[in-house]
Amino acid sequence: MMKIGCNYLSLPDMDIDTFIQTAYELKLDVIDFHRRAFTSTDPDYLLRIKMQCLKHGLPMGYLGVSNNFVGTPEYLQEQIELCKESIDLAVFVGAPLIRVFAGRVPSGVEDREPLFQPLIRCMKETASYGAEKGVIVALQNHDNQNLAATADDVVRILEETDHPNFSLILDTGQWQGSIGAHPVGNPDPAVNIYQYIEQTAPYAIYVRTKFYRVESGREEWLDYERIFRILRDVGYNGNLSIVYEGQEENRVEAVKKAINHLRELL
Repeated sequence: MMKIGCNYLSLPDMDIDTFIQTAYELKLDVIDFHRRAFTSTDPDYLLRIKMQCLKHGLPMGYLGVSNNFVGTPEYLQEQIELCKESIDLAVFVGAPLIRVFAGRVPSGVEDREPLFQPLIRCMKETASYGAEKGVIVALQNHDNQNLAATADDVVRILEETDHPNFSLILDTGQWQGSIGAHPVGNPDPAVNIYQYIEQTAPYAIYVRTKFYRVESGREEWLDYERIFRILRDVGYNGNLSIVYEGQEENRVEAVKKAINHLRELL
């Protein structure tokens, strides 16, 4: 059965202990962290956080890292090292995978093609290091300026990286031209994000469920009934991580509504 979780970025004003306690009170199954949620890499600090998660019965789903695999060779190597450090951190805290981005296309660049081969090399090296450490590396699709902005982009990166330790974290809302991508609230009518989701769902081992407008108790910008049909059609049985990016003042209440909406669909 699909399980419901929450990403730390949904409640960014909380300290990490309060976030864990809140997730427990919301009866979630799993939680995800961005690496910047940890204010220290001191072993005692990280062990305390790990203990808190275990006491509350909340496994860590994944650890996010905001890398950028576009740039000079020297810059790319720095980004690879950032991902390797994140893999080491994931090993310590017990997260089974890390989330990586592809890379942002620089402003003014019209030909993206030369950017792909350096990106693939970075993905291969990162995935290989993850395999040595027992941590899966998973690409996340992202917004309009990203090299993984469409379903074709995502499938290309997955197939050309062609590594057994490389997979996909599918983000329901962040696609080129989607309502959640920039400019937020103004989707491209020529883009069918559900077709993107359908094309990439067979590759997904994790799903980030975006919520933008849930005041009514149901997400208004994304059709989760339709998304659930797609996920069920491919036999998806993993985690559904809530990522709230709306404007409600009480973000905990907004997350509660998102949880209830997903539970109704389950």
